[in-house]
Amino acid sequence: MRRRGLTVLLGALLTALLSFGVLNAPLPYVVLGPGPTVNTLGTADGKEVIQVSGRATSTSAGQLRLTTVGVQPTVRLRSALAGWFSSDEAVVPRELVYPPGETRQEVEQRNEADFRNSQTSAETAALRALGYPVRVVVDSVTADGPAASALRAGDVVTSVDGTPVTSAGRLIELIRGKPAGTTLTIGYTRDDAAATTRVTSRETNGRPQIGVDIAQQQPHPFTLSIDLNDIGGPSAGLMFALGIVDKLEPADLTGGKIIAGTGTIDDEGRVGPIGGIAQKLVGAKDAGATVFLVPEGNCAEAVRNPQPDLPLLKVGSLDEALKTLETLRAGGDPVRC
Repeated sequence: MRRRGLTVLLGALLTALLSFGVLNAPLPYVVLGPGPTVNTLGTADGKEVIQVSGRATSTSAGQLRLTTVGVQPTVRLRSALAGWFSSDEAVVPRELVYPPGETRQEVEQRNEADFRNSQTSAETAALRALGYPVRVVVDSVTADGPAASALRAGDVVTSVDGTPVTSAGRLIELIRGKPAGTTLTIGYTRDDAAATTRVTSRETNGRPQIGVDIAQQQPHPFTLSIDLNDIGGPSAGLMFALGIVDKLEPADLTGGKIIAGTGTIDDEGRVGPIGGIAQKLVGAKDAGATVFLVPEGNCAEAVRNPQPDLPLLKVGSLDEALKTLETLRAGGDPVRC
């Protein structure tokens, strides 16, 4: 009997140790949950998020809150089980967040770079909406390139085949949108005089090019900056752009409401889809948001993960977002997902 009891005791102990090991062994997953939200019209760490000098700014009765996703990078069985049974969290394969071959530090550095780029594009798009157009200026011309006898440093490129050039990215799109060897009609201004010239693109590094380096300028009589730390990725672009417009226009875009949202933005003001929309909706609801601006590309997923009394408003561009908020202020019914 004594030997049998010892065997049972040892078996129980071994089972407990194995269970402890299984429960605490790292798994190849991460847990996504609601992250913090930030009012782009307010302050963070004692400083204004959007800072303007050289021009008066307006105040808003409401809020424009960007939303984020929290990532639990090390997951054990216990937390994975909790995430799988949670309506607010998602358990996803680790490689979706941390691709193979990249360290966690490299991923975080890339996210920081994306975040900075989103701020730059938000500023560009917002200033365009406020009437400060982008100028695409020829910085230099390749000596033996296609544009060598047609364009000079300092020329402002205004169109390609009659299509306006509204940003450096748009110029590249228009050139690459036609095969190498295409003769393009380039509109430009030189010494304030408008002119056109014809340039035949040439394949360089596998892409059509015309042999110029360009710089993007957007003159405006004030300084503008965004100061926000500990957030990564490009998905705050839309809410930054709206915050800039709200600060620089007399009208209160919010109408006194707490508006949350997400979405990438490019220099043209186009809003792109993001990841983690379900967790961002939870975070927005917890922050008291009354509506949520959803990128058009995320609408289907957002509709599958609704939060009670949080209308999902579809936007595909900064202009659409501004019209959506105008409709809200007027008591209308904006386009929903």
